[in-house]
Amino acid sequence: MTKIGFIGTGVMGAAIAGHLLTAGNELYVYNRTKSKTDELVANGAIYCNTPKDVAEQSEIIFSMVGYPKDVHEIYFGENGALKAEVSGKIFVDMTTSEPALAVEIYEAAKKLGAESLDAPVSGGDIGAKNATLTVMVGGDEATYNQVLPYFEIAGKTIMLQGGAGAGQHTKMANQIGIAGTMTAMSELMVYADKAGLDMDKVLTTLGGGGASTWSLSNYAPRILQEDFTPGFFVKHFIKDLGIALAEAEKMGIELPATAEAKRLYDKLADKGFENDGTQALIKLWWKDGKRPE
Repeated sequence: MTKIGFIGTGVMGAAIAGHLLTAGNELYVYNRTKSKTDELVANGAIYCNTPKDVAEQSEIIFSMVGYPKDVHEIYFGENGALKAEVSGKIFVDMTTSEPALAVEIYEAAKKLGAESLDAPVSGGDIGAKNATLTVMVGGDEATYNQVLPYFEIAGKTIMLQGGAGAGQHTKMANQIGIAGTMTAMSELMVYADKAGLDMDKVLTTLGGGGASTWSLSNYAPRILQEDFTPGFFVKHFIKDLGIALAEAEKMGIELPATAEAKRLYDKLADKGFENDGTQALIKLWWKDGKRPE
């Protein structure tokens, strides 16, 4: 049994932490909104008052929060995890964040005798609940090998991508890909509906051909059910696309399709849908997500 810490128990974090707990590990949790840890605590997890407290109690500390500023706060803030005595411990940030911040955490941990991995994931709430996440990891190979058995509890496709920050760069590539599939899914549904086609037949047919994507399989049915609950928040996707575009600019490359996807999601957020799931993009065409009569 390993003493595991988990900082950030939102939609996905709570599911991942739950799998680690069910696997027989001792779990210490912290979340800014304490009530989001209630179910985990009821199942045996121990609540800690600060990220520092989590780090003090745990051998491996996972984190999964919203934005890079939140990552910085939970690691470097007054009661941050790196303010604890951390020699010999391993930190694993699963937030989708900035590659440079992943390197900063890695270097700070090293100076304190600790190790760090950046390990963002893909698969949304479904992947988190079903323990089928894709995990993209940056850091030292020896540290990766130590944490791999725990990644395997929550994920299905797991790979070390390179040194510190490489996991975050891989996640940016992933989000660039998803941006295209989300806009494509929305536009094909709008087109098919306007053409008077049977949407169920269209989705079944396209799902078996070259237009098949994870977005089409998982989000199109939710749209038809007018279910816009967040497997992944619009506001977090906008954050991710912003990071991807900023990194692309640093590298001197242009990503016009990604820039357009971000523009569309910014427009969606401006309409008040930032706390919806990313499938709410359809609302730019269908009022409140309802198919036109």
